[in-house]
Amino acid sequence: MAKAGGARVNIVLESTESPYRYHTTKNKRTHPARLVLRKYDPILRRHVDFKETK
Repeated sequence: MAKAGGARVNIVLESTESPYRYHTTKNKRTHPARLVLRKYDPILRRHVDFKETK
């Protein structure tokens, strides 16, 4: 059985060029800094950087 209240948290990734957002999870212990991923933006129809918001 998994521990309650582990290191995984829900985060929101927001596009740097449009208002589009992704919702995902990350492990705070292994990635304590803000996450930046290059993902597909369907509004712009190309890959752009997505940054973790507060």
